[in-house]
Amino acid sequence: MSRAKRILLWVMAVAYMGAGFNHLYNPEFYLAIMPPGLPNPEWLNLLSGLAEIVLGVFVLEPRTRVYAAWGLIALLVAVFPANLYVAMENVGPDGPGTGIGAANWIRLPFQAVFIVWAWWYTRPESG
Repeated sequence: MSRAKRILLWVMAVAYMGAGFNHLYNPEFYLAIMPPGLPNPEWLNLLSGLAEIVLGVFVLEPRTRVYAAWGLIALLVAVFPANLYVAMENVGPDGPGTGIGAANWIRLPFQAVFIVWAWWYTRPESG
């Protein structure tokens, strides 16, 4: 694995682990941006936070890296509707209408970047 790819792997892993711990430390933020109607939002927040932590750790281990990267992709796809809700309703920490406007829309394409970034680690190493 190239040095750049290894560094980006660690950046990605630490970012997911940090986000996961933030789900546990600051659940109010995540509960405020969850689309209404989802069952057990507290449980979903806990589950997604733990998934980010576990997948962030497992993506560092070569034996589980591909599975963890696919897990991260699945997680990113699963939370995309919530990100779309945030953009459409301008959701911020205090609920709909309190968000950061256009920035909520600008961040949506980054989901694709994060998916491609994780996908990079599903590919076999060349040479």
